[in-house]
Amino acid sequence: MLLPSLENLACFEAAARTLNFRTAARAVALSPAAFGQRIKQIEEQVGAPLFERTTRRVQLTPLGLAMLPRARQCLAIAEDCLRTAMSPAPAPVELTLGTRFELGMSWIVPQLGKLTRRRPELTLHLYFGASDDLLRRLHDRSVDCAVTSARWSAASLAAETLHEERYAFVASPRLLQREEFTRPEHASRHCLLDIDATMPLFRYLADQMGGVGRFAFARHRWVGLGAAMKTLVLAGEGVAVLPLHMVAAELRAGKLRRLLRSAVLARDHFRLVYRRDDPRSALYAKLAESLRAAPIQ
Repeated sequence: MLLPSLENLACFEAAARTLNFRTAARAVALSPAAFGQRIKQIEEQVGAPLFERTTRRVQLTPLGLAMLPRARQCLAIAEDCLRTAMSPAPAPVELTLGTRFELGMSWIVPQLGKLTRRRPELTLHLYFGASDDLLRRLHDRSVDCAVTSARWSAASLAAETLHEERYAFVASPRLLQREEFTRPEHASRHCLLDIDATMPLFRYLADQMGGVGRFAFARHRWVGLGAAMKTLVLAGEGVAVLPLHMVAAELRAGKLRRLLRSAVLARDHFRLVYRRDDPRSALYAKLAESLRAAPIQ
C-alpha cells in the first residue's frame, strides 16, 4: 500500500478546515493548480472522492469526514516527532540494572535519588542476584546491564570500570581470644565462611599465598551472600575474606580484626557490564560516569 505523503495530508486537512481550495492553497503556500493536484493524488490513493465540489461550495464526503480525525492525528504525531528530534533534552529511557544484594543496598539504592537528578531522562530499575545469575541474565537480555566484579570470558560483553574493590581477611575479637590465627597453619582450628564451594572470596587471599591447598581449615560453610558471611563472622562463627567496603566500619570500631596482616590480598574492580551489541554504549558510559562519582561506602 502506497501511503499518502505528509504534504498531501496537510493539503487535505487545510481544505477540510477551510472548505475553500483557494484559501487552503494559500495556507500551505501552493498555487491553486498545485494544490488541486495534491488533493487529486490523495483521492487516487484512497480510491474515492474526499470532497464534493461544485462552483458554489466544497463539502467533505462521508469518507472525507471519516478520514479527517486520523489525518490530523498523523500530522500532530509528525510534528511532535520533529519537535522531539530538535529538542536538546535527552529522550526518556528505561534500564534494568542488575546488582548483588549487598552492593545494591549499600551503594546503588542510596544513589538512586542523585542519579535521577543527574540523569533525569533515565529511569533505573533494579534486579538483585548473585554474580553468575547477573551474567546469565545479561546474556538472555532480562537485564540491560550489571554492576559486578565477577570475571567473565565472553567476547559478547563489554564493560566500563567503576571502582577498585579491595578485600580483608577478618575475624571477630571474641573468636581470636579462643583460637589465634596468625599463621596459615592455624586454619586447622577455624571454620572458613564463603559464598560457595569454589571459595570465590577466599581466593583473593589464597591465590596470593600459594593456593587454597595451603590452608587446611577444620570446617567450611557456604552461605551464599556476603551479608550472611559478615553476620556470622561478627558472631564469631568463622573467618572470611570480605570486601573492605562491607567491613571498614567494623574494623575501625574494633568489632572485627584483620588476619595475616602481612599478606597482600588481590584486588579487583567493580565494572558496569553490558552486551557489546547494545547500541546504547554512550548511555552506559554516562551512567558509569555518574556511578564513579559516588564513592562506595
